[in-house]
Amino acid sequence: MNIGIICFPTFGGSGVVATHLGKALALKGHHVHFISYEKPFKLDDSTENLYFHKVLISDYALFDYPPYEHSLTNKIVDVAQAEKLDLLHVHYAIPHASAAYMAQQILKTKKIKLPFITTLHGTDITLVGNDPSANEVITFAMNQSTVLTAVSESLKNDTYTNFNVKKEIQVIPNFICCNDYLDQPDSELSEIYVDGDEKIIMHVSNFRKVKRIEDVVKVFGLIKQSFNAKLLLIGDGPERAKIQNLCEQLKLCDHIKMVGKLKSTDKILSIADLFLLTSETESFGLVALEAMASRVPVISTNSGGLPEVNINGKTGYLSNVGNIEEMAKNAISLLKDEAMLKQFKENSRKHAETFDIKKILPQYEAIYHRFLQ
Repeated sequence: MNIGIICFPTFGGSGVVATHLGKALALKGHHVHFISYEKPFKLDDSTENLYFHKVLISDYALFDYPPYEHSLTNKIVDVAQAEKLDLLHVHYAIPHASAAYMAQQILKTKKIKLPFITTLHGTDITLVGNDPSANEVITFAMNQSTVLTAVSESLKNDTYTNFNVKKEIQVIPNFICCNDYLDQPDSELSEIYVDGDEKIIMHVSNFRKVKRIEDVVKVFGLIKQSFNAKLLLIGDGPERAKIQNLCEQLKLCDHIKMVGKLKSTDKILSIADLFLLTSETESFGLVALEAMASRVPVISTNSGGLPEVNINGKTGYLSNVGNIEEMAKNAISLLKDEAMLKQFKENSRKHAETFDIKKILPQYEAIYHRFLQ
């Protein structure tokens, strides 16, 4: 098949999932064409059957903001004709679904059919799509999608609650490639970050307000009272300054390491003892799944799709948003019991394997083949 994939090229989960999906499809012999304004950061040049088509955005003085959606639509039309695309798979609804619909209508005038699948990932529904300036457009685009999927039951329910969606939404969860994650801690990284008998607590995110990283620091502060521990914060974003100020207030700066953005987290996750995810909401919680694939139990909130990923009392623990004391108590009890910690680590890996791409990819392929029929 000739498959077009549209995604954002940045560090967000939707772009990561889209890129891994495209690479897996290419390895199975499909021709996969990525369309975006930059090459997705997880996309390399070493995989056969993978192609990248850059959307060129003209900077006209007439416009206050470059018309990206129109440029994207035009590129979709060009690629669909030149590469004879069989279908289009758009990740993150805004503005990709509406651009796909416009391209589909243009191609109809040329006697070309281009079905498109829209995969909803989270904030395109729970945050951006709920803005009154976008709601009607995105509702229309979702209803015009040939197939509509969501990455969790929670996101599916949120979509039906907040939008007048008439289409059936099929849940296909996010996935990982378990073989990418290490069986044992990376010894070189351990030497860099681990000092003696320190317990390594870890958090990875884009440091947005919804992640509640201040809660991560506060939970760690309570853990630190019982253990020689270090907190590694992976990522960057608008809340970083607040976190640095909080570290100083709680006198934790010597025990917290701001690592910054990493292109890949598989190696550094391997050295963690526990992973903290204190988000206000997570439509899925891909980073929690990545931690579990690295045999790292997760202490998280119970919001959104997280209960579908992190199994309470088996792969980690769930708490209400903001319940810092309970999160810390659960973390301490797990760290104190080496036998239980070892069992949770094995449980985490085993559960993560149920989300391996080898099990999820056939679900997307089944939809693609239905298009061709």
